[in-house]
Amino acid sequence: MINIFVRNLDPTTTEGQLQDLFAACGSVETVTIVTDRDTNGPRGIAFVEMTDATEAKAAIESLNGYHLNDRAMSLNEARPKQEHDGARDLSREHRRHKI
Repeated sequence: MINIFVRNLDPTTTEGQLQDLFAACGSVETVTIVTDRDTNGPRGIAFVEMTDATEAKAAIESLNGYHLNDRAMSLNEARPKQEHDGARDLSREHRRHKI
């Protein structure tokens, strides 16, 4: 299974549109558009999981720079999520509300 990171999506882009677009390149397992935790609106990024590595690499090659809803998508293979050791992440401290 290969997870593809998709950037620069138009806010009107739907998971169905991405599913159809990537399905032309191969078998798609899941499509997830990332939403903002505060506004619940789309953040302009998504993850597409494809079952076959060869098909996923072909999709990245052919769809990188593809214009969907008047925006050029940027694609690459997603890096694995890093594990945290439980310590507070001070780099995100600016986002926390202080009372």
